[in-house]
Amino acid sequence: MGVEVSTAGITKSFGAQTIWREVSLTLPPGEVSVLLGPSGTGKSVFLKSLIGLLRPECGSIHVDGTDIMQCSTSQLYEIRKLFGVLFQDGALFGSMSLFDNVAFPLREHTRKNESEIRRIVFEKLELTGLLGAEDKLPGEISGGMRKRAGLARALVLDPEIILVDEPDSGLDPVRTTYISQLFLDINAQIDATFLIVTHNINLARTVPDNIGMLFRRELVMFGPREVLLTSDEPVVKQFLNGRMVGPIGMSEEKDEAQIEREQALVDAGHHAGGVDEIEGIIPQMQATPGMPFRQAVTRRQNRVREMLHTLTPAARTAVEASFGVGHAVSDLADR
Repeated sequence: MGVEVSTAGITKSFGAQTIWREVSLTLPPGEVSVLLGPSGTGKSVFLKSLIGLLRPECGSIHVDGTDIMQCSTSQLYEIRKLFGVLFQDGALFGSMSLFDNVAFPLREHTRKNESEIRRIVFEKLELTGLLGAEDKLPGEISGGMRKRAGLARALVLDPEIILVDEPDSGLDPVRTTYISQLFLDINAQIDATFLIVTHNINLARTVPDNIGMLFRRELVMFGPREVLLTSDEPVVKQFLNGRMVGPIGMSEEKDEAQIEREQALVDAGHHAGGVDEIEGIIPQMQATPGMPFRQAVTRRQNRVREMLHTLTPAARTAVEASFGVGHAVSDLADR
């Protein structure tokens, strides 16, 4: 199973500009989590901090029990082997074939012979649906295929934690859904811990087990999808519905007067944009039929059941209704 990653009170600044402050969260091992937030809130900076590429000014970051803020360079090198990272553009070497791109980490960081490397690379290419394209250059394939090649390379060292930065960047909605399905299928097979940074509302609503939200340089909320999707927190509700009405503005946070003016327009019948609000909790995407049952679903649902008494009556009703299907799925998986 994937390992736990947790932060406690971390703050990151560039010069006089604070990016975020006092961020504390725990990524449950083996579950898929998403980090949301308006542009410029430092979501990618957060990813880079988790693997030690950037260093917060204070706080702690524990990866599988080790605080990377305190460990030695050699310890950090070993801890980074637990991670696989899918960058926005795939970060492929343009002059290398897909095979050589995926093989690169194995040749750099292991002593495996070429026969073993070939076996592993073809295994990951098959997992990401790229068999037959191994001889192509990145410039000869579509953006979606480049994303999948980047994912194959991120998986090649069998990481226990997979970080994904804006997987929908440059992809149309259909291909975004395909790669989202791939994340869930991989999680079903290897039970890795995922953290996905995204702006994509549909992905955030339907894919993850847990959702976090950065806003005004702080982590507004982080928790199971059922809790966030039923939250009355204004910034969470606005973002997940893509509405103009709420604390988030075009370039900065709004003052109370602006929020009241926009709400008055909506009350008068003005359309606030965004996606349609859906009663209850939107069903979560499932792993492809034939894949192992995602154990993360059972773990998350058990955690939510323990939290039910802390939710509002309306949220509790929505969660219980959504679990009417979840119980049946879990029961089938246990047979």
